[in-house]
Amino acid sequence: MTTIQTTINPKALKSDALASFLQLLESVRGKKSLILDRTLSAPLSHIARFSVLQEHGVDNIFWLDDGPQKETAQRNIVYLIRGDIKNAGIACDQIKRIIQTSDVDYDFNVFLYPRRMLSVEKVFEEEGVLGDVTISEWNLGFIPLEEDLFSIELPDSGFKDLYLYGLPTTVSFAALSLNALQKQYGLYPRIIGKGNNAKRLCDLLLRMRQESQANSEQAEWAKGDTTAFEQLVIIERGTDMVTPLMTQLTYEGLIDEVFGIKNSQTEIPSAIFTAANPKLPPNASSGSSVISTAPVTDRKTRKIVLDSNDALFSTLRDLNFAIVGTTLNKAARKLNEEYEERHQAKTVSQIKEFVGKLGGLQAEHQSLRLHTNLAEEIMNRTQTEFFNRALEIQQNLVASGLDTSTLNQTIEELIVRGVAIDTILRLLAVECLSSGGMKEKDLAQFKRLIFNVYGYEHILTLSTLQKLDLIYARGKGYSQFQFSNLRKTLRLIVDDVNEQAPDDIAYVYSGYAPLSIRLVQMVIQKRALGSKISSLGSGWRGADDILRNIDGVHFDEVQKGEERALRAKSMLSAKKEKKTVVVFFLGGITFTEVAALRFIAKQETERRNILILTTGIIDGKEIIKTAMDDVPSVSQMEL
Repeated sequence: MTTIQTTINPKALKSDALASFLQLLESVRGKKSLILDRTLSAPLSHIARFSVLQEHGVDNIFWLDDGPQKETAQRNIVYLIRGDIKNAGIACDQIKRIIQTSDVDYDFNVFLYPRRMLSVEKVFEEEGVLGDVTISEWNLGFIPLEEDLFSIELPDSGFKDLYLYGLPTTVSFAALSLNALQKQYGLYPRIIGKGNNAKRLCDLLLRMRQESQANSEQAEWAKGDTTAFEQLVIIERGTDMVTPLMTQLTYEGLIDEVFGIKNSQTEIPSAIFTAANPKLPPNASSGSSVISTAPVTDRKTRKIVLDSNDALFSTLRDLNFAIVGTTLNKAARKLNEEYEERHQAKTVSQIKEFVGKLGGLQAEHQSLRLHTNLAEEIMNRTQTEFFNRALEIQQNLVASGLDTSTLNQTIEELIVRGVAIDTILRLLAVECLSSGGMKEKDLAQFKRLIFNVYGYEHILTLSTLQKLDLIYARGKGYSQFQFSNLRKTLRLIVDDVNEQAPDDIAYVYSGYAPLSIRLVQMVIQKRALGSKISSLGSGWRGADDILRNIDGVHFDEVQKGEERALRAKSMLSAKKEKKTVVVFFLGGITFTEVAALRFIAKQETERRNILILTTGIIDGKEIIKTAMDDVPSVSQMEL
């Protein structure tokens, strides 16, 4: 009988994912060339270094869009691609070309991620190469970005497939990954959520379990002694589009806004690495700082990893940017004091002890210089007139609900002055979402300005944003979203936020509490929302009047385990063992929402653990890019 693990182990998940991939690689004997879908590069790099792949026969790697080079390719050619028709077509074209132009007897293997699909295999059959390839599947599942944050790392977080193309792939991938997790760690006793796609995901999870129970060989996973989970909360991105379009104001969120973060990495100016090989700081009083004030001028870039292995970044990442400078100064003073200890080292053992600490101090010094310079660079951006005017417009739109005519004049001025179009479109979308659309004459005026300043190709951009229900005329949208009704009911605006010692999640946006996280609090932390909400029943009970202002159905399903599992669960409950609430964001989550959930997790630490799962990390730029991706430039259009 399967023994269910009650502690979610990120390292074990990575090890299992790597083992499954290496097993696939080893099924192809000898040296091989790996043809890799670019969108799978980031997930693969999370679990395996190239040296590990080399140890298992990978001689070289080519991108799928480039194809293998016959001069350097091995006889064994392995494709690792997402299982969609487009990628299958590219692979088929390359395989046919190689077969037709080479005398070498190549062996082709195709690993489809995350699963084999009949529609994809049909492409290989129709292209006449099905008999020349061996097709397998590889389901990576969740990638632990941090101990409390796992991601499937779908391209654009699966947002485009969900909302632009209406494809079921994002829901299917999410169900496969969530189901694999409950097979390993036990049932989600309760699945609660909001959104139509979230409901489809819930239904698919329930159906997967029923199918497993019908298969006696696979039913063992459901008979474990207990479960690690208290409940699964599914929040669909479409239930709250205001939050990701707002400018993120935490340290990690602003790094994402300014530089972008992908695969836990960001690309920044190389000049920030001036302290790559730091020397000991000069003698200084304990009140002095080693913070550099040198301007960043070198525009050459370099990638850095941003994760909790850097202790200082772990401290800074979820703070509001307003207090990052103070925190860096405290860290600098503490580091100086630790360096000063060398003067107190008199005996051989004391000197030896200090030398033993020196490597760690130098690493801390390097991290301090890096984040100080990084914070300075962000500050240079955030202190500009354009940044602050755009931020002020956002804050006024979500906070006031007043007439927008004055704000619209400011947005028009920003357009005329050539502010980046993604900034303008984010502002217009926030206005529409928070005000129930825009007056038709105002929208027409904005369209004329945008076409004149940024180009007529953005006719398609605005059409796509209208399809996504982000920019639309009042009364012309399809959404039932009523932000004005939610503002007061869910305390979305919190005055006088203490960013230094916050007592509410609203600190992450300097006064705006993410609607998505308020929904999570409605399920697991009602007391944070005031007496009216805290008096409601469990889950969504009694909240119909609130939830009808948000798009999509709400649901609350219970999964029942076997009798033995239920008895074990009852015994564990009597021991008051903490369970884990899984919060899953379908369609992407922002770093500020992650910070808000971590804030809740600290408050709930005596009651429960919180594990954050998502299809990917998203932000406002990514959402606007979704609408602009397929827009040709004027020079490319037939006029």
